[in-house]
Amino acid sequence: MSAEALVARLRAAEAPAVRKLAPALAELLEDAPADQRRSFTALMKAHPAAHAVLADVATHSPFLSDLIRRDPARLAGLLAADPAEHLAQAREAALSLVGASEDEDAVMAALRRLRAETALTVALADIGEVFDLIAVTRELTAGADAAVRAAVAFLLREAAGAGKLDPAALGEDGAGAGYTVLAMGKHGAGELNYSSDIDLIVLYDREAAPLGEDVEAAPFFVRLTQRLVRLLQERTADGYVARVDLRLRPDPASTPVALSLEGALDYYEREGATWERAAYIKARPIAGDIALGDAFLRQLSPFVWRRSLDYAAVADVHAMKQDIHAFRGHEAIAVEGHNVKLGRGGIREIEFFVQTQQLIAGGRDPRLRTPRTLEALAMLAETGWIDETVRAELDEAYHFLRRVEHRLQMVADAQTHTLPESAEALAGFAAFMGYADRDGFAAALTRRLVTVQNDYSRLFEDVPPRAAVDGRLEFPTEADDRETLATLLKLGFANPRAASATVRGWLAGEHRALRPADVRQHLAAIVPPLIDALARGGAPDAALNAADLFFRELPSAHRLLPALALHPDLVRLLATILGTAPRLGEMLAHRPSLIDALLDPAFFGALPDEEALAARLDALLEAAENEEDLLDQARRFRQEQHVLIGVRILSGTLPAARAGEAFARLAGIIIRALLAVVERRFREAYGSIPGAEVAVLAMGKLGGREMTAGSDLDLIVLYDFDPEHPESDGPRSLEGGHYFARFTQRLISALTTPTNAGQLYEVDLRLRPSGRSGPVATSLPRFEVYQAEEAWTWEHMALTRARVVAASPAFAARVETAIGAVLRRRRDPRRIADDIRDMRAAIAEEKGEDERWDLKYARGGLIDIEFVAQYLVLVHAARHPAIMDTSTLRVIEAARAAGLIDAEDGQVLAEACRLLHDLTQVLRLALAGPFRPAEASPALRRLLARAGGMPDFSTLEARLFEIEDEVRAIFGRVLDPSSACGDPES
Repeated sequence: MSAEALVARLRAAEAPAVRKLAPALAELLEDAPADQRRSFTALMKAHPAAHAVLADVATHSPFLSDLIRRDPARLAGLLAADPAEHLAQAREAALSLVGASEDEDAVMAALRRLRAETALTVALADIGEVFDLIAVTRELTAGADAAVRAAVAFLLREAAGAGKLDPAALGEDGAGAGYTVLAMGKHGAGELNYSSDIDLIVLYDREAAPLGEDVEAAPFFVRLTQRLVRLLQERTADGYVARVDLRLRPDPASTPVALSLEGALDYYEREGATWERAAYIKARPIAGDIALGDAFLRQLSPFVWRRSLDYAAVADVHAMKQDIHAFRGHEAIAVEGHNVKLGRGGIREIEFFVQTQQLIAGGRDPRLRTPRTLEALAMLAETGWIDETVRAELDEAYHFLRRVEHRLQMVADAQTHTLPESAEALAGFAAFMGYADRDGFAAALTRRLVTVQNDYSRLFEDVPPRAAVDGRLEFPTEADDRETLATLLKLGFANPRAASATVRGWLAGEHRALRPADVRQHLAAIVPPLIDALARGGAPDAALNAADLFFRELPSAHRLLPALALHPDLVRLLATILGTAPRLGEMLAHRPSLIDALLDPAFFGALPDEEALAARLDALLEAAENEEDLLDQARRFRQEQHVLIGVRILSGTLPAARAGEAFARLAGIIIRALLAVVERRFREAYGSIPGAEVAVLAMGKLGGREMTAGSDLDLIVLYDFDPEHPESDGPRSLEGGHYFARFTQRLISALTTPTNAGQLYEVDLRLRPSGRSGPVATSLPRFEVYQAEEAWTWEHMALTRARVVAASPAFAARVETAIGAVLRRRRDPRRIADDIRDMRAAIAEEKGEDERWDLKYARGGLIDIEFVAQYLVLVHAARHPAIMDTSTLRVIEAARAAGLIDAEDGQVLAEACRLLHDLTQVLRLALAGPFRPAEASPALRRLLARAGGMPDFSTLEARLFEIEDEVRAIFGRVLDPSSACGDPES
């Protein structure tokens, strides 16, 4: 064994003497030959630190555990070698095999073996502190480079053999092909994370490409690129090489996956954005015609690196960051569920910090043009652009956060940056990070996040929030001001005279709320910044009309206008609401007192918990003067909370992904509060039935905690009582079934009846047994019989999302047991698959499925994902009850962890579920009708891009269409009748 062997160099915080293998580790090796197990045990006894590292891996990483289980000999080989040498030899062997092969399957297998070798070796060297961050990212990048280079060379060689390219003109690895692959992002910088997508831009030069006779460049290179993606991304029995992301190319929603150099250069010259300039800091040609890639980047250099100090880039980059954390109060950090890449104080903030400085000064100082984040930080300090203390803080935080990122991805080989959301799961992850408990890890993480956040904020201290209005904005009551009209035209107003007339009407007190003199004085102070902010949304005329409607609906502006005058960020927030979500603006107009809540710094912190919200509602209802006032209070409370949740979404302080839970939590609180009120009043009139119980069952979006601002409530009311005592004991006695029917009608009335304060919710009871023809309330015994003997498949599908939101603990347990018994029945997968496909076809016929932005009903949309999850529960819950969950996303993740669905399919479905829910939250908040991209304001398009985690709308749309296609393909595979022929484990 080499003195540099990995096994001898692994380190662990605690490495007790090894008497026998840790149970989790022993389980991984139980299928290995006996002599191999004995040899491994002896090796671990000799190296207790290595044993501790491997036991840690076996306990916390299903992905790495699977690699060990499938090939123990591979583990033995890499432990006996120097890790860097071992990886270099693995890359050389893979390149050699691919270079000699003419078989696509053999090429795919070789590249996937290289990826597995890299993943396991790098993980152990990272966890065991043999590799530092630089070595980890270098080796991950080298593995990806080798795979892409080998795959491109194979495809070009194959094309030459088919006469599509002139073989005499092709050099080694594709030199001279006129086809180049650029690595972008962390791949381009040599900083790949552990389970990273690889961001590529593919270009060709039709003049340089040695194309065969009658071969057209564009379709040929597009098809070649599509095959490249399949070679790398398709999951086989050997796994996959890398997920490929081509969305950093210009206008990805409407351009092919391979672009001509001429077209790309023309795009960047005409309309390249600051974020695209920042992206090209890290660009690097890695495959095909490297010389062509280098020439392209040289031509693009003036676009990326401006000769003068580019302070305009600061505002653009900071605006990108504001789009993530817009407005005040973004200092609040919750550890559970925190995204260490995009969240506050995260990796992206460090990268923005560095790239901003590079864009400002890199044109004049080539030393600042390094693509590597830490090298750039060091050079910025060396050249005096930042303080050495800041460099040291950000360097240390970057190392820590990248280590967290890598451990997160090692767990399941998923491209995730989000910490576990439960304290229990976070404690397990903390142990994987080497901390004794959750609190120790949380303190260490928070310290770094706060440091990064503070350093990032100081970078922009001297930057004005946004440029002041360039030109005069004055609105005399008697006539339009000519210079003001010119300014309005410059700001983008299509009809400056109409815009001027609208604002002059405000200042003249045309609207009731604006008539008081002191109000108009405050209004005059905010008009210029408000007009400017409305114009920046990209659709000035529409935004101004929304503002006019807002002021017209406003009952009083005595508190609102002074607050806006004192807080310019609130002016910007109001403009954002009016420009992107006029529905929300209308609600705010009716409740201007909500501005007080927006001024409270606590508003932008964590959401109030369930207990605090319930206590507040109970106090409001308790103080109600009469029945009508009580219903009004409940409606005002709901409206207030909906607005506050909505504003949090728009301002970026509440991720859209968490909004569904917030809306559902609010609905549950209101249901329980009104149930208690109705029950008390009902008993006063009709008495009670001894021993009777009632439960409210949430279904649909409420049951799955996926509600939006426009969701109604799907409910089922269940009850039970002693048949020996079926009548109530009140002054007007009612028999059991009739008692609960009338009780349910009272509850539904309390939830739905419009009052002066508006409507609370719409309630849908159609999911109850027998639907519209059945009683509004159902006894639990009848419910159990119906579900066992009469219910259709679609009713059992609906039941997968059933959740008790109101009941006594004992009765809730009985209801949950009854539901669990139904869902855990053994079923014929073929029949369930047939039923679900039939139902999906019927929905498509009724609702259509061709509108890509109809996120619910589109082919590959939310319905497809939900149906896949419901199929998995109905078919597999008998053997795998742990997959039963009302959340579609959690069902998908549990099924993936249990091996009930292909790992790659599970990851795609989970990503799609998050993306579609995030976009749905924004659209339901902003629009009353369907979303039509061509008619949407630029502000709404930007908001959607932010919610989807994309740099612009075009990239978002490209990813949406791509992921819908992937979801529909998975839907077909999972519900394939040829595979749904019986319980796979029976």
